[in-house]
Amino acid sequence: MFGFRKRRARDGADERQGLLARLRERLARTRGGLGGGLAALLRGRGVDEEVLEEIEARLLLADVGVTATTELVDALRRSRPRSGDEVVAVLRERMLEILAPCARPLEIPDEAHPFTILTVGVNGVGKTTTIGKLARRLRDEGLGVLLAAGDTFRAAAVEQLQAWGERNGVPVVAQGTGADAASVIHDAMTAAKARGIDVVVADTAGRLHTKHNLMEELRKIRRVMARLDPGAPHEVLLVLDATTGQNALAQARRFHDAVGVTGIALTKLDGTARGGIVLAIARELALPIRFIGIGEGAEDLRPFDAEAFVDAILDPGGEGEAVADG
Repeated sequence: MFGFRKRRARDGADERQGLLARLRERLARTRGGLGGGLAALLRGRGVDEEVLEEIEARLLLADVGVTATTELVDALRRSRPRSGDEVVAVLRERMLEILAPCARPLEIPDEAHPFTILTVGVNGVGKTTTIGKLARRLRDEGLGVLLAAGDTFRAAAVEQLQAWGERNGVPVVAQGTGADAASVIHDAMTAAKARGIDVVVADTAGRLHTKHNLMEELRKIRRVMARLDPGAPHEVLLVLDATTGQNALAQARRFHDAVGVTGIALTKLDGTARGGIVLAIARELALPIRFIGIGEGAEDLRPFDAEAFVDAILDPGGEGEAVADG
């Protein structure tokens, strides 16, 4: 079985430390509100009800969501921490309980030829860019990749995908602007079968999750793909913009109801203080979080690592210093 899990197991401690350092840097805005904010809040103070209410407010401001925030604060009340370090330890443990079940890397079985990934999401979330970065990762894994330019409503989307394909040495199947998206993806799957390609990654037009007719078009694309391969699409990857906070959760619910999302890629985490949305999504939907985007480079699309993520956002200063005792 091909998959990112195998590669990550080989990476070793040095790679993990590098990932943690990069996450600390790129999640600085979220970390400032949580790790750094907690350090300032708890310095020289005991952990009383007023402090717990302030922690609750900081979690909500980071878009952790009401349900997950309530669980985290209740865990603190039950454990009765007496110092800042104990507060962080309790939060870390409970956050990992929420996130770890959702930290499931994308795996590509040998028997799927081709393995098809249908990417969906609203306008402006970074979907086409995510596809380009994903193609690079898959190619670096030694897999043959083909891209399907299924966003036929926006000419720039086809050109953007073709540019990623050229940059990565990956073929792109495209038709003219306004072509039927299902037809483009059908042609891509047919071409991939004929060429013995391992993975097809299909783009689709960004659409508002509240528009019934546009969501129905995604259902049509699914039906067309299933006619060629009853198992297709093997992955429905929803791309969400972390900067939209709780609206990303609403989008996830609608897309999941419409097309059965099997994985999430959360982009732009480096540009927001609302990175707690990862916890809200995990707690409310329990969907696999495949990737997080923490920058513009191809290497900044990372498989989601729950432990590294939690350590990065709870670290008070990015250098690993402990939160001061109260």
